[in-house]
Amino acid sequence: MTWPEGLDVTVVVLLLVCVFLGTVPVLSTAYQFLLLPVHAWRNHYRHARPHTPRVAVVIPAWNEGLVIGASIDRLLTLDYPAERLRIFVVDDASDDDTPDVVRDRAARHPGRVVHLRREVGGEGKAHTLNHGIERILADDWAEAVLIMDADVIFTHASLRKMARHLADEQVGAVTAYIAEGSRDRNYLTRFIAIEYVIAQLAARRAQNVQGAIACLAGGAQLHSRANLEAIGGKIPTGTLAEDTMTTFEGQLHGRRMVFEPHAVVLAEEPRRVDALWKQRLRWARGNVQLTAIYKRLWFRPSREHRLGSISFGLVWFSILLLPAFMLLAAAGLIVLLLLHSDIAETTFRYMWIFAACVYLFLLVYTLQLDGRTGRHSWREALLFPGLGAVFLMLAALFPRLPELVAESVFGTHLGPRGEFTMLVVFYLWGPLSMLGAWAARYAERLPGGRFLAGFMLYVFGYGSLLCAITVDSYLKEWRRADASWIKTEKVGRVAS
Repeated sequence: MTWPEGLDVTVVVLLLVCVFLGTVPVLSTAYQFLLLPVHAWRNHYRHARPHTPRVAVVIPAWNEGLVIGASIDRLLTLDYPAERLRIFVVDDASDDDTPDVVRDRAARHPGRVVHLRREVGGEGKAHTLNHGIERILADDWAEAVLIMDADVIFTHASLRKMARHLADEQVGAVTAYIAEGSRDRNYLTRFIAIEYVIAQLAARRAQNVQGAIACLAGGAQLHSRANLEAIGGKIPTGTLAEDTMTTFEGQLHGRRMVFEPHAVVLAEEPRRVDALWKQRLRWARGNVQLTAIYKRLWFRPSREHRLGSISFGLVWFSILLLPAFMLLAAAGLIVLLLLHSDIAETTFRYMWIFAACVYLFLLVYTLQLDGRTGRHSWREALLFPGLGAVFLMLAALFPRLPELVAESVFGTHLGPRGEFTMLVVFYLWGPLSMLGAWAARYAERLPGGRFLAGFMLYVFGYGSLLCAITVDSYLKEWRRADASWIKTEKVGRVAS
């Protein structure tokens, strides 16, 4: 490789830094997965013991008539002492049959099921939860509070497995593994199932090792009474990520958050891209808001908590800024291609070889972490980054592959112009895949759009869809768009 006369070394270094930033999320993922084996030794189980505190369950419910009955029934049959479990359903001015369903359960189980009615609702999930928490904490009966969603189904021993960690007074809250549990899966729910294995069974185990949990799952978080009282006796409002803010506040007040991977809670997830987009946009905007709220926390290590650690900050920002990193990497590669194609090609190749190694490691680990999901969603695990990204990984490992594909499939040689066009597409794949995934949302609305949207996600990648949603969250926050809480429609498809 010859160095062109007049090419500034500083410019090349800056461009290589831009490309390197594109690999930061891959490095972060590799780091988290390498921490997984450490969880066998560095976990909270040695401090846990059989423990059954008096638990008050608070369920926010707005027009949940299709699912709330099954959720209550399942809670009443959990492997947990009946006299130590009470259920408070906060009916947020529902105008369907939710009040009737809850009153029916309350009549059948007096003292164990309580119906709390808000006549004026619509303020959001946090306000609804606080209505119930205020009632619960006004009485000294509850030693712990379980916050859950109206549609989730707790497996038989899940609450007992979570509660054992509260035997340690240093633990403020415990969260469970929320698994996609629909009876009638489609391509999107299978992608979500794989996402949850990666983001929960893998990432939260790694966070247990790090000593800092990013977020207690909104559908299953068990708080000690002391933890709720320490953060003011209520869930923080004023943000779209009340679950994450509650998690941060508990840790900032000196208590430990624990992820219990063996406590499984089944949830119904969106089956359409548009519904998923609205749900995840709320989550993503909430994280953007919290990043600003806790701006004095990042990368400031503390003896009281681990939220300010370098490793936790890198993981947080590698997710939050992933689309920006992808754009910087693409821009760096394109400019390098114009200035010195050999440097660009070498950088691109080794970047994608590294990505391929991490991807294979992640794929094998993911499929065995949750055998049920692995059996049903192995195709989605294989194509999680998209068929296009998989092809780029293969092209990095086998440089002659694009030429062979051109000859065997299209019966032509690429030639200099074709090679240049191919490299431009390769280098811009990150931004292009985000645009393609974004377009899948609108393609879904066309005749036959569900099939087309699914095909597009398999090509461009479910991960690219999440990146596109993150970009939308940037835009919505910058424009200060309406931030009202949007309820995800649930119809009771969980296989209980």
